[in-house]
Amino acid sequence: MEQCLNIAHSIETLSCLDRVSETYPFFYRPPDLSLQEPWGLSSPEKYFNHTKELHGSWRLSSVNREYSVCPSYTTAVIVPKDVNDDMLVKVAKFRQGGRFPVLCYYHQKNGVVIMRSSQPLTGANRKRCREDELLLQAVIDTSDKGYIIDTRSSQQAQQARMTGGGFESKSCYNNWKRLHRQMERGKALQESLIKLVEACGDESHNMDRWLSKLENSKWLSHVQTALSTAGLLAECVERDGHSVLVHGSEGTDSTLLISTLAQLIMDPRCRTVEGFLALLEREWVQAGHPFQQRCAHSAYSHTRLQQESPVFLLLLDCVWQLWRQFPLALGFSETLLLRLATEAYASDYGTFLCNSDQERCLLEVKKKTHCLFQALLRPKEREIYSNPLYEHTELAIWPSVHPQSLQLWKGFFLRWTKQTRHLEEAQEEIRNMVIEWGRLVLS
Repeated sequence: MEQCLNIAHSIETLSCLDRVSETYPFFYRPPDLSLQEPWGLSSPEKYFNHTKELHGSWRLSSVNREYSVCPSYTTAVIVPKDVNDDMLVKVAKFRQGGRFPVLCYYHQKNGVVIMRSSQPLTGANRKRCREDELLLQAVIDTSDKGYIIDTRSSQQAQQARMTGGGFESKSCYNNWKRLHRQMERGKALQESLIKLVEACGDESHNMDRWLSKLENSKWLSHVQTALSTAGLLAECVERDGHSVLVHGSEGTDSTLLISTLAQLIMDPRCRTVEGFLALLEREWVQAGHPFQQRCAHSAYSHTRLQQESPVFLLLLDCVWQLWRQFPLALGFSETLLLRLATEAYASDYGTFLCNSDQERCLLEVKKKTHCLFQALLRPKEREIYSNPLYEHTELAIWPSVHPQSLQLWKGFFLRWTKQTRHLEEAQEEIRNMVIEWGRLVLS
């Protein structure tokens, strides 16, 4: 037993080296991939150039070209055309971590947008930033209104003022209505995952004890809250036709979670294999989610780091709930979600390394490692991760968040049980039958 523990400790130590450049992705050289291949699927530049409707009122700014304005943003960002770079610099100083409001999604059906940022630094003295107010006003017409979805409770936002943070007051942002939806983050989310994993790993429980442990973990409650908040965001955009700014405190966790889910709900382009991977790259990798900190250890580790939090895993669980509720609407399979969950914690590729685009640039990650998303789109890989039952639909897919509608993601949390392995075999057989049927129809 002692030898097993020593081996486990060695593996854990080697998987979490202090120097990122010494990790395995920098040495991984598969024969069918080349470092000369293009890296990534999406970027603010590609999104802006592809979305022609933006060109009238929006522009691509390079104010952050040396990462001097916001270390966690990319060098290019999409902002209102009426807001110049000098104004953006002032707004960045008014937002935590320099994360000033930037466009992340344009809804082609009605022309409204989703923006994301961090909290304003109003503080106890209720400081104002005229440039910040003008930026948000430039997003909407004077006769229109917008919504600000704050992923903290009203009380948490008020308390943040005492430590230098804050929120947008009604008096300064007249045409913006603030909505608070509390979402757990950080330690609370990590502890929830640990409790769930412990419950799933112990097969000695009777039914009552198992259900009690599952409920006490509160993991499904976090799933419900995330889907509900994303549904609210999508409803503001799709049904009400109003632009939305999303933020919490730092704007690198729950903000990205609900903006991603909302786009998946509304936009069919995000539901294909390539579209979904491009969405993850744009909204997580490039948007500054600190993967290196959040996914430093798995729930099985005895090491507890303060900044660990399974936000990305929560996203994948929420996507799985959508996939289960709408089995024909998503072009990718559960297998892709399982692969991404594994890669986030231990990967051969450089996609999830570091905490920001700036760090990846300094370590030359794009030059010295391979891109996971590009690898997943190779013909053989794409076939594995595609949903053979997929049928394109332009309609939004509104998830049910009733307790009866949400289930434990057995494919991930119970993936090593015999029942789950049999289920995987059945799903593979269904896939083969559908593929064979398609070939017969074509012939």
